[in-house]
Amino acid sequence: MIITFCGHKELYDEKEVKVWLERVTENLIVNGAETFYLGGYGAFDRLAASVLAEQKKRYPHIELVLILPYLNRRKDISPCDSSLYPPLESVPKKLAIVKRNQWMVDQADIVISYVLHSWGGAAKTLEYAQQKNKKIIFFK
Repeated sequence: MIITFCGHKELYDEKEVKVWLERVTENLIVNGAETFYLGGYGAFDRLAASVLAEQKKRYPHIELVLILPYLNRRKDISPCDSSLYPPLESVPKKLAIVKRNQWMVDQADIVISYVLHSWGGAAKTLEYAQQKNKKIIFFK
């Protein structure tokens, strides 16, 4: 089972979101989630990676994969186990993150969403996931 995330670049209540992410990710892991695709941009992505790095200490079998929007840019992949560049070679750079996010949604069984307003990249990714009828776990 592949899990991915969509969320804002800023967090409004990091402690509350962290507790929620810990609960949601642990429940998914216990119920068979093994692979987590991470975007690596913004506060929500960083928090998700941090929470999963802690989960990996208890559940070492899970795999954290950083999905790269650009092929030849250096990016620290820690705490991820690996990185992956989806087939985006023909995508203009200004659309690379949007197309990478759509690719992540396409691959995922479940999308974990921290989207609090209807504008911006996270909202567009959530809308795409809804159009694709993905199972979505929403932050309340």
